[in-house]
Amino acid sequence: MNTHEIKHKANQIRINSLKMIHRAKSGHPGGSLSIADILSVLYFGGHMKYDPKNPEWADRDILIVSKGHSSPAVYSALGLAGFFKIEDTLSFRSLGSSFQGHIDRMKVAGVEISTGSLGHGLSNALGMALAARLDSSPKKIFAILSDGELQEGSSWEAIMAAAHYQASNLIAFVDRNRIQLDGYTEKTMGLDPLSDKFKAFNWEVIECDGHDIAALNSSLEQAYTTKNKPTVIIANTIKGSGVSFMADQVKWHGVAPNDEDLAKAVKELEALV
Repeated sequence: MNTHEIKHKANQIRINSLKMIHRAKSGHPGGSLSIADILSVLYFGGHMKYDPKNPEWADRDILIVSKGHSSPAVYSALGLAGFFKIEDTLSFRSLGSSFQGHIDRMKVAGVEISTGSLGHGLSNALGMALAARLDSSPKKIFAILSDGELQEGSSWEAIMAAAHYQASNLIAFVDRNRIQLDGYTEKTMGLDPLSDKFKAFNWEVIECDGHDIAALNSSLEQAYTTKNKPTVIIANTIKGSGVSFMADQVKWHGVAPNDEDLAKAVKELEALV
């Protein structure tokens, strides 16, 4: 797909995510919207090998979404990629639905690891990267991390271990939207200078605008050339991206839009595509 088509998919992810959360009257809109472009580039930009008809295909690339509460965006991306019918995701958070509030690999095709307890996704991704290397597999392991979870010590253990084992087949994204449940990250527990921290742990560090499709594509192409170390792409994003009244607002971390909010948000997003 070209840049415009990938952006179109990203905004479809946003619209469907908001419809899911609105219908459930529960969920996490802000962080779902902030990773929509990253997911769209990975699934529709030719970067990940996957087969929706065979989700357990041995040679597939792996994506670990550590911030499992952003499940609406993940389900929307997988639905658009053909793993299941996109309309099925509207059962989100309803009794008996496979589409739970946090992603569950036992219930949803295409989900690799059940996540939601923040700070563990990168460790899982590293394990898979090392396993792929032992198998002489060319597969790539991607991970999407929240910036808030980098306040967890377990994240930094994984960061240190990944560099020690020179896991060059591991590419992590940090969704650097600077907002978490308690407020702005730099007031809750400061992370800056984040790039310097990763560099000190011997990672290859790339920074980009996490809503610029061309920049995300370019960052991934650069990451593929890295040797003997893992790569982190610090994607500077906006929580609630694409919707004017949600953008950069702490409130929208975990509040469902009402009827009026949804109508306004969808109108704005449809105008972008």
